[in-house]
Amino acid sequence: MKKRRMFLKATILSTTLLLSVAPSKAGYESNQKMGIPRNVDAIHTTYLPVMVDTEFDTMKKIDMQMKNKIMERQQVLLERRYDLRNRPSDIMMSAGRKPVQEGVRVKLPQNMTWDRLNSMTPEEIRDKGVFPEGFISLPHVKHETGGQVIPENHVKEIDKLEKRDLGRFDVDFDLPDHFLPEFPPPIFLTTRPDLGDVSQGKLLSTKNYYDIMHGILTPVQMEGLRLLLTPFPQQQFNQTEDRKVEEPTLGISCLDCHANGHTNAAFHLNPDTRPHVARLRLDTVSLRGVFNQQIHGSKRSLRSIEDFTEFEQRTAYFDGDHVTAAKKGVNLPDRSSQVALMAQMQNIFDFPPAPKLDIFGRLIPEKATEMELKGEEIFFGKARCAECHPAPFYLDDKMHDLKVERFYKPHMSNMKWISGAGPIKTFTLRGIKDSPPYMHDGRLLTLEDTVEFFNLVTGVDLDEEEKQALTAFMRCL
Repeated sequence: MKKRRMFLKATILSTTLLLSVAPSKAGYESNQKMGIPRNVDAIHTTYLPVMVDTEFDTMKKIDMQMKNKIMERQQVLLERRYDLRNRPSDIMMSAGRKPVQEGVRVKLPQNMTWDRLNSMTPEEIRDKGVFPEGFISLPHVKHETGGQVIPENHVKEIDKLEKRDLGRFDVDFDLPDHFLPEFPPPIFLTTRPDLGDVSQGKLLSTKNYYDIMHGILTPVQMEGLRLLLTPFPQQQFNQTEDRKVEEPTLGISCLDCHANGHTNAAFHLNPDTRPHVARLRLDTVSLRGVFNQQIHGSKRSLRSIEDFTEFEQRTAYFDGDHVTAAKKGVNLPDRSSQVALMAQMQNIFDFPPAPKLDIFGRLIPEKATEMELKGEEIFFGKARCAECHPAPFYLDDKMHDLKVERFYKPHMSNMKWISGAGPIKTFTLRGIKDSPPYMHDGRLLTLEDTVEFFNLVTGVDLDEEEKQALTAFMRCL
């Protein structure tokens, strides 16, 4: 207990040094109204400081000393929440290089079963404290700091290709590799479906994109791809004294997270929420199929991919604070000569082939198994999935609030305030087996976890066979 208190004090000290600013009285009062403990008030501000008094070497030393404890803290949380073992299924992701993980990985409270849990009301679950921890918001590996954290496989490949370091000295990626998308992801283009995967099994970078895409893309698309691969300053990846990388850096690129126009499961914190402890961990969403999506951004509900591309550079790259962005070198791409070209490229990233689906996005009976057909019937019927995920693209371009906070009491978890998240946009289920982990924050490691989550939260009361069938159907999408 003494060591835990010392670690908490060191964590708060580190964060205070990083922000180098005292919270306002109004900030204290609003935090107390929310019920957030006072011992994390040091990070309850709307704005990040422009001037940082702590020298880089001092901050780096503190961060490196704390790193093992930070990673140990997150590992304890993950092991308490999930079965992290590598249990591959016989279903492969689209490039055929990596199997889909199978089985429910969220751990139940002691002496609890799924049937018993599903028979309880939300109020009973909350009052008894038996809502599975793996069903609540997943904290950032270092929530008190946040920022982009890139998986190790991507970090190593970019270092090999570009001699550019995407690794942070204060944290590492937290989830095991077998729960992440296949790497490098295949690339499918709406303009050349006849070519299939055009990635050549390579990760797109500034060093190879021209050779890979020459003769496939138009000049506009090629320039858009170049810009998507060009690194620009980001809150933790820049030249300043509060960066989290060893050497001053040009920053990160759009495709450092949206690898090959898909996702590598990199995460950061959403820029749209305050105070800092209430911000949401954001898993990187795939760019596949954005050509037919009407809203973008998990909470911002931006109405075009051009808006999303422009505002990512202004807000998400800098924790939603345009004031510090100016100091660190914010990129303000021109709407007509740069943003439009980047959007053109993003709009041709296609979904992977789904050979069992017809042109309306429904199963072809002759190609599907009995279990998959049953899962389709449940998806569009009893489970009510299609109310938010209608065919053929399996999304409704709306934002929904599942009100998961009905099932638990607000509390702190690894420096994150766990409370209601509010409306989140619907994500497409096309190609979903390629995009683990699931939910906006990656809290669900498998599709089986996802089915259990929605079965409980929506109260549709599926039995075990129906849940298995539903999972089988989603793997066909």
